[in-house]
Amino acid sequence: MKDALREEQIGEFLEAFCLFDKDGDVQLKVDVVNCVLYVWTEKETEAEEELKEAFRVFDKDHDGYISPSELRSVMRTIGEKVTDEEVEQMVKEADLDGDGLIDYEEFVRMMLAD
Repeated sequence: MKDALREEQIGEFLEAFCLFDKDGDVQLKVDVVNCVLYVWTEKETEAEEELKEAFRVFDKDHDGYISPSELRSVMRTIGEKVTDEEVEQMVKEADLDGDGLIDYEEFVRMMLAD
């Protein structure tokens, strides 16, 4: 994933900044900034860990990729009645590099898609 801040993250950071800028002088003390960054980073870390765990559930052979058969297996295990064509379509939509597999970054994009 890219290190650059997403627009949503910038908005969250500015919102947090405004909450801590009690006197409205658009300045924060270093210890307050450190606190805000720590809380924000923890939130991102928790979400990232949840995505990694979800990826591990799908990546049954732990090769770093989700194959169509792995996706089909998990979908059926959770009670989703999917056809082979539906699984192939899901992989096709998520597979940005066209290798027929879903890697971690593609999985994250798929999970975070609106």
